[in-house]
Amino acid sequence: MIALKPTKGHLLVAEPSIIGDVAFNRSVVLLAEHSEAGSVGFILNKVLDFTLKDLVPDLSANFKIYNGGPVEQDNLYFIHKIPDLIPQSVEIANGIYWGGNFDVVTELINQGLISEKEIRFFLGYSGWDANQLNEELNSHSWIITTNEDTKDIIERPYRSFWKDKMMQLGGEYILWSNAPENPSYN
Repeated sequence: MIALKPTKGHLLVAEPSIIGDVAFNRSVVLLAEHSEAGSVGFILNKVLDFTLKDLVPDLSANFKIYNGGPVEQDNLYFIHKIPDLIPQSVEIANGIYWGGNFDVVTELINQGLISEKEIRFFLGYSGWDANQLNEELNSHSWIITTNEDTKDIIERPYRSFWKDKMMQLGGEYILWSNAPENPSYN
């Protein structure tokens, strides 16, 4: 397997571990930004127990909210694939966009013009300082993969995402794909 460098649009897949990092255990993170100054990403497979209308009372949508990461968990972020509808969006890669005008987003959701298949919301984000991500990569905390789903990553089922990535990696990772999250359950 060719080792990839961190690049916005790539995925970080948490290495299997029996010592659980609560924030990132079995996570798949979409890198939204990566530069010499640091990195930003969103955990794609950790859904929270409330919906968009729980956080934004002006909205009637029951869209899922995901735990984007441990940084700024009191802020709402979003990725989407509809930049033609959401001004001020920033392209991450391959037709997937980050942010944009939230007032427009709320208006479009209330009008039924944006579906959950087009946008995903996160509380918080995952962030790394200048060399922090490289240090974590060197200590084998993460595996970098390309985003084969491209813009369809928003529709990707979250429950099996990490397991599916382990299966794709093959070799010893296949064994981890079926291991219980808590080894004491074995």
